[in-house]
Amino acid sequence: MARKPAKKQSFNVVIVGQQGRLAYEALIFVASLRSMSPDFKGRVLIAEPQEGPLWKKDPTIRDQPVRDALAELGAEIIPFESKHFGDSYPFGNKIEMLQALPKGEPFVFFDTDTLITGDLSAVPFDFDCPSASLRREGTWPEPQLYGPGYTGLWKSLYDKFDLDFESSLDLSQPDEYWRRYLYFNAGFFYYKCPHAFGELFLKYALAIRDDTPVELCAQTFDPWLDQVALPLVIHALGGGRDTLEQGYIDGAVSCHYRLLPLLYARESDRVVEVLEHVTSPNKVKKVLKTYDPIKRMIFQGRGQKARALFDRAHLPRKEQAIRNQLKSNGYWMR
Repeated sequence: MARKPAKKQSFNVVIVGQQGRLAYEALIFVASLRSMSPDFKGRVLIAEPQEGPLWKKDPTIRDQPVRDALAELGAEIIPFESKHFGDSYPFGNKIEMLQALPKGEPFVFFDTDTLITGDLSAVPFDFDCPSASLRREGTWPEPQLYGPGYTGLWKSLYDKFDLDFESSLDLSQPDEYWRRYLYFNAGFFYYKCPHAFGELFLKYALAIRDDTPVELCAQTFDPWLDQVALPLVIHALGGGRDTLEQGYIDGAVSCHYRLLPLLYARESDRVVEVLEHVTSPNKVKKVLKTYDPIKRMIFQGRGQKARALFDRAHLPRKEQAIRNQLKSNGYWMR
């Protein structure tokens, strides 16, 4: 049955950009948004961490051609201060930047290594009911032989923050199987107010890091801290795994490719076509070619050669196996 056209909504899009790879990925993201979603009327915000004591090197985008290209595409760079994470946990950028966004305005956050492949303005976001990416593996937690299982580990967090654990479970999945428990990839998330979302996200992340429940003493939170706190935030705000219709994000409208070699190895022909189309205009290409991994993968054909190594219909089940095959053939770069 054909989908009904979604009502056009007004919302902001935000990614994090900083010096190095993320700056060039930000340019690809914005170029893809403008090309594939020309009807999008919201603001496009590049949240930029500022130099400070928590950063060993200045994280701001210092390549002026990148800043100029982003501005020409209508993106706005929004500075924010790193007060809790910085170099020690760069994924904390997506937590701390939320307070710098316009208060009370709906937002959708994307990781910078995302390609927009369709009409973002047609996605039926319910900004009262947040959600996040279900394109993930069971990366956390890792139950120990003599410790609590998935239920005990996750329940300790819900209990810590006085959240109802039972209502978060997917009862169609077996007990002690990771999919039964609310878990997202933090590659995208959304809500009606970045400040409300960000305050809770920061509160939970810091409490988990600094006052860890005893049940989690054998667990690691680097790099998983954001993805451990995220489902708790979404659950507390009335969202969940089923609040966004499937098939749009991480589907027809966006692709979280993570790194260009992975994109060429496993994504659809459509995604590769969009990538090469949106990076082809000279104003974009001349800037992207100054970053060697992008120049080699997209413009010198190494991506297509890497792609030929894989059968998309029979990919390895684990991402690590794809990475290993790319590395062993000399196509791994970041």
